[in-house]
Amino acid sequence: DVISCGVRPTRRAGFKILELLVRDPTGALRAVWFNQPFLADVFRPRQRIVLYGKLELTSHGLQLQNPQYELLKDKDAEDADPDDRGESPGGDLEGLHTGRIVPVYEKTGHLTTKVQRVLVHQALAGLPADLPDSLPGEVRDRQGLIDRRRALAEVHFPPEGAPLDELNRFRSPAHRRLIFEEFFLFQIGILLRRRAADADLKARPVVITDDIRASARRVLPFRLTGDQKKAIAEIVGDMKRPHPMNRLLQGDVGSGKTIVALMAALVAMENGLQVAFMAPTEILADQHFINIRRLLEGSRFRIASLTGSTPARKRRELQAELAGGSVHMAVGTHALIEEAVAFRELGLVVIDEQHRFGVMQRAALRAKGLHPDVLVMTATPIPRTLALTAYGDLDTSTMREMPPGRRPIKTTAKPESRRDEIYEFMRQQLDSGRQAYVIYPLVEESAKVDLKAATEMADHLAQEVFPAYRVGLLHGKMKEDAKDHVMGAFARGDLDVLVATTVVEVGVDVPNATVMLIEHAERFGLSQLHQLRGRVGRGAHQSFCMLLYQAPLSDQSRARLAALTETADGFEIAERDLQLRGPGDFFGTRQSGLPTLRVGDLLRDHQLMEDARREAVAVLDNPQGAPALIEMVRASWEQRFGLVGVG
Repeated sequence: DVISCGVRPTRRAGFKILELLVRDPTGALRAVWFNQPFLADVFRPRQRIVLYGKLELTSHGLQLQNPQYELLKDKDAEDADPDDRGESPGGDLEGLHTGRIVPVYEKTGHLTTKVQRVLVHQALAGLPADLPDSLPGEVRDRQGLIDRRRALAEVHFPPEGAPLDELNRFRSPAHRRLIFEEFFLFQIGILLRRRAADADLKARPVVITDDIRASARRVLPFRLTGDQKKAIAEIVGDMKRPHPMNRLLQGDVGSGKTIVALMAALVAMENGLQVAFMAPTEILADQHFINIRRLLEGSRFRIASLTGSTPARKRRELQAELAGGSVHMAVGTHALIEEAVAFRELGLVVIDEQHRFGVMQRAALRAKGLHPDVLVMTATPIPRTLALTAYGDLDTSTMREMPPGRRPIKTTAKPESRRDEIYEFMRQQLDSGRQAYVIYPLVEESAKVDLKAATEMADHLAQEVFPAYRVGLLHGKMKEDAKDHVMGAFARGDLDVLVATTVVEVGVDVPNATVMLIEHAERFGLSQLHQLRGRVGRGAHQSFCMLLYQAPLSDQSRARLAALTETADGFEIAERDLQLRGPGDFFGTRQSGLPTLRVGDLLRDHQLMEDARREAVAVLDNPQGAPALIEMVRASWEQRFGLVGVG
């Protein structure tokens, strides 16, 4: 019972304390609230209240500081305004905030946890007892899930005795039910998209003859690994089907994805179809062009390069040749998706480092043909959990095996204090005729400072550390032709040391480079470090990656550097990176194709995602199925999960 209530001023101007004297059968105590004088309008003598908070012993006796409170019905309840009791005219909310497990919500604008609790309680009270359930009954039974009405009620207001630990780990029956439902609806949508794509028919499937097999054997410069053979078989199998291929080829850095893509391209061209091969940067597109042209030198096929720096006259000639069909394969950047570019018969689209392209860019290239086969490649291995979501509508080929003769890269992490030791080691490698990279971080927020540091480091290395060697600088702010000039010089061996920002992260191939020194390694992400490391170890010589860091390290930075020194397996690194960063950051922006999830978490609930996938397949495979459910998903899926369909 409230005995008395009053506001007391303090010496600080405008700072007031509300004091409440309360008692129960065991005695009396004070409750105080700092600078919340409006509460004087809430409390009054003879009210019955419940207080919850930390009890302290002060010079004034027992005291609760800023406790949570709940007003109970009292002698004057009949006359009281419902708003004064913290309840609505629509329902009895006694015992909602205390004496039970209560939900804690993030404050939204002016809506406190307490107000939200009341609103949610009212919304739940208004739900019909026979609330429609989007999960088919047989799925609920197989998965041991509770019904939707009960799940919505219990996830907000758990029953008495529910284990608190289970609730906070999102493992209560109510949580499991709602997470599963979200994943199930997502997977139904992904599978419907995939089946709709399978309903398209391409202009003509390819055929494989003995002549084509012989042509492929002539092009191959070395024996294929088991993984390469398997990937080629899967890709060619797709190309022979009447439906367009939608396949993701993921392979670790250096696993030989380009040769696999080239085999697919050769099959398409032997069948009279054209090929578009799109890379994210000019350096990478040029490198692909040079390698592919060298491998196809003795063949009858014409390969052309089309990038942003192709001169206007040459570009017009190429566009005419592509439209006429005399150029069989175009290798280039996003210049390939410009409106003026048209193909006579585009049969295969290959997109390298596909996470660098937006969804709409990929769609624009696909639209250049009539349902062409599409092969997307990435050297950033996709953890299985994310493959089921971001790439759930693609078939996947995975390559983990390295081509024969590749030696594992030796990786070490060293503090700044051992810089001289690292320079001495680099000098020995340069004396042996090898080349070295020195990588500097460059982030948008501190781009000017980072660029200055990289430029100063290039000068310092050239003049004081390695005066006998040729040192070059490469960074993202340079003009495209200047970048190409520097990269070309390093690839030809005209430079010994290349100081660069992270522009060399993807695909650059210099077999004679054996040292990768990464400055401020603690500032890089794990997958990015692994990609950079993959720029060396591409030739016959032993290669080394050295991670130079500034102490002290945060726990996250220490975990990243430890992961890199302990394993060279890109798939294991991708899993660890996912655990360290979470799914949203793994791909970078929302453009990556990850769904907007309300209750599920891709990492925490990965097993439920796999269960949901299996059940979604079973429902769609059943001819009777669940037509109402499928219609509902078709109508609301893209908006619900924040994803746009591409076709």
